[in-house]
Amino acid sequence: MNWDQIEGRWKQFTGSARERWGKLNDNDWEAIAGKKDQLVGRIQERYGVAKAEAEKQADEWSRALKQHGRESSAATRL
Repeated sequence: MNWDQIEGRWKQFTGSARERWGKLNDNDWEAIAGKKDQLVGRIQERYGVAKAEAEKQADEWSRALKQHGRESSAATRL
């Protein structure tokens, strides 16, 4: 799933993101609002990881959303 799609459907994905990055607070989530650069920055701050690691985590999460969407779509067609 690309980040434009995530940003547009942010409220739908926030629960999944909150599960993945529990150290982020409500203010963080409001500031992120589906923007990858904001998410990466907050992951860096809260988890003390390098930018490359934070980007890797964000990309893995977005790929998991895409995969989950495919599974849900296939299940709906059955």
